[in-house]
Parts: sequence; C-alpha cells; structure tokens
Amino acid sequence: MALGRKGARRIVVDGTTYRWRLRRRPTYFQGLAWTPCTFAVEHADTPGTTLVVTTDQPHPSNWIGREAEPVLPSDVARVIDRALREGWLPTAPGSPFHLGLSAGFTPSP
Repeated sequence: MALGRKGARRIVVDGTTYRWRLRRRPTYFQGLAWTPCTFAVEHADTPGTTLVVTTDQPHPSNWIGREAEPVLPSDVARVIDRALREGWLPTAPGSPFHLGLSAGFTPSP
C-alpha cells in the first residue's frame, strides 16, 4: 500500500525524509465520530512498509461538529520516532505497520 504523492506532505525526522497523509474527507464512520482519525506515513525515497496510525481523537472534518485537534507535523514526527522504536522498518517490504494510539477515544452516541 503506497501513498499517493498528491496531497501527501513531506517531513524530515532525524535526517530521513518521509511522506504523510491524512484523508481530507472523513470516512462515513469518522464523519459521525464513531471511529478515530487515522493517517499514514511512508519513507519518501524508498517506500516499503506503510505506517498506519490511529489517533485518539475524531477526524477534524467530522460532520457532527465534535471538537478535534488538527494533526500537526510535530505530532507526526513524534509518532514516527515511536514507531521506529517499536520496530517499524519503513524501507522493508511488507504489510502495513499499525500503531494504535486510540486508547482515550470515545465514540459519539
């Protein structure tokens, strides 16, 4: 699963360039704030294993107006560091590496 270049943002962490992307429009369940926001990260030059991060907040563009913080580049850099410590190998081929940070998420009723 490779990220498309369109809409992906570049970020440099410890001298390595990555691309990350958050869906512009939420999925149906994210729009209703039933599931948390997710974003994906991959190595910019040698895409291999994609990092898929599930956050603990609703998508910023949810339809019911539930308050959400935007996903900032500093948040993405922090998550990349954590994923690397937990064993993510961004240039190695393989299935997506899932990092679940949604422990504090409460779905809307």
